[in-house]
Amino acid sequence: MGRTSTARERLIDATGELMRSRSYSSLGVAEICAKAEVKKGSFYHFFESKQALTIEAINAYWEAERGCWTAELAATGPALDRLRRLLDTMAQLQRRMKETSGTVDGCLLGNLTLELSTQEPAVRARLEEVFDEQIALVVGTLNDAADEGTIPRERATATTARAVVAHLEGLVMFAKVKNDPAVLDELWPHTLLLLGAADHPPDARTPHSQPTAQLD
Repeated sequence: MGRTSTARERLIDATGELMRSRSYSSLGVAEICAKAEVKKGSFYHFFESKQALTIEAINAYWEAERGCWTAELAATGPALDRLRRLLDTMAQLQRRMKETSGTVDGCLLGNLTLELSTQEPAVRARLEEVFDEQIALVVGTLNDAADEGTIPRERATATTARAVVAHLEGLVMFAKVKNDPAVLDELWPHTLLLLGAADHPPDARTPHSQPTAQLD
């Protein structure tokens, strides 16, 4: 029996790694193939274009992150505590990047969204789907928080959830610009303001807890 090829997976992994620190437009198929140690002639056996490969890299990135999002938000405990653990985990990912590589690379999803705002409609459509899924996950947690009385009922909406996701992506962007993950220290206090939780009694706010899920 012949050996199973891992070329497709290596191309996807290489693309995700390169695009976290490089722009989409600056990367060519030849460089991706070199990073993946795949012959350029084999590239089109797996993908019809760089755009198609990028969509698969997005899928792989979100598949890894989705496990964290669902694990944290579906865990036991108060809803705000679950949301905070998720945001803490996302911030810790950026801190680990700085420790290991010396740079804050940001979020692949956010990086591509900013760069491709007027181009590559298929990639943009997939990014929109991922963000919509994130928003839906946060909405469920906000509904739980409203049921628990820790945020006002009127804040448990898709609009508020979108603001939470945008706040996360925005601070990650600023951390990348400054190359300083300490920017993300503001993430949870400002999220409480978005949720209206700061207007509730202090005992309605969850204490700081360490993230339980880990991302590679």
